[in-house]
Amino acid sequence: MKTLKALGLLSGGLDSTLAVKLILDQSIEVETINFVTPFCLCKKGGCGAPEVAKKFNVPLKIMSTGNDYLKIVRTPKHGYGRNMNPCIDCRIFMLKKAKKHAKEVNASFIFTGEVIGERPMSQHRKALKLIEKEAGLEGKILRPLSARLLPETEAEKKGWVNRETFMDIRGRSRKKQIALARKFAVADYPCPAGGCLLTYKEFADKLRDLFEYKKRISLKDVQLLKSGRHFRYGKNKIVVGRNESENQILLKHKTKEHYYFEAQGCGSPITLLQGPKTKEAVKKAAGLTAHYSDQKTGKVLVKFGRKNLDKSVTVAIPGREEIEELRIK
Repeated sequence: MKTLKALGLLSGGLDSTLAVKLILDQSIEVETINFVTPFCLCKKGGCGAPEVAKKFNVPLKIMSTGNDYLKIVRTPKHGYGRNMNPCIDCRIFMLKKAKKHAKEVNASFIFTGEVIGERPMSQHRKALKLIEKEAGLEGKILRPLSARLLPETEAEKKGWVNRETFMDIRGRSRKKQIALARKFAVADYPCPAGGCLLTYKEFADKLRDLFEYKKRISLKDVQLLKSGRHFRYGKNKIVVGRNESENQILLKHKTKEHYYFEAQGCGSPITLLQGPKTKEAVKKAAGLTAHYSDQKTGKVLVKFGRKNLDKSVTVAIPGREEIEELRIK
């Protein structure tokens, strides 16, 4: 008899890890897929998913999202959560990709680690039903952690899996998941805090500003949002590094259109100036560089340029109030 195969969405978190184990315990062959977006908070590729896949000896496909994903974030059909998180549209996007991959690997059904009521925007009954419909997967997504609270899926109706072995977890408490993790000897799982920058107000403010002032954005634009202090002066965007590590990141992301700035004779951040290179914009960028330099009194000599620091301007150090007026928020 041919072994049944299922495709699991594996984030690397506790819920999706437990879902993989529950399906494996049904003697079903499992393959997994992990989606990496430009807004992931994880510091390693796959957000821990490779470690989970290795632990359970299951194949893993890591899929990086691109410009098509940015379009969804910019204009989500179903709107945002508290900040710039388009959770429903994001889930539909990933499940459509997963559906295509499931066909490629001959998986009979798709499963996830979703829990009823755990995420306020995308994990209540109405949202789950909507997501399934728009992804073209109505009744076909199995959610082992909450399966006994949900209508039977195709996999359950056809007897591919035993519904009674699944869970009836709901809500944001993770007591049941932690108990199940102990039972399955699952350890070193990440904390339940959101792993998406779009849920953070400070980052959402910067992204909203980027969308407002730039019609076409790239993944490089998004990566730049993750480093430095961000300021807006009319059509100009000014980014100031916080430390040596960020200074190097800013230089790496600098394009030939950007001016970069550095105060002379003292410790200095690297500053990038985007947009029109007017005298006023240059002075603002130089002033911000001076403010965050190690020189705290008097005037500061700041060098700047496109390819090299071949120009210079001397500026007074602006006060905190002037700085805060420019900060993106």
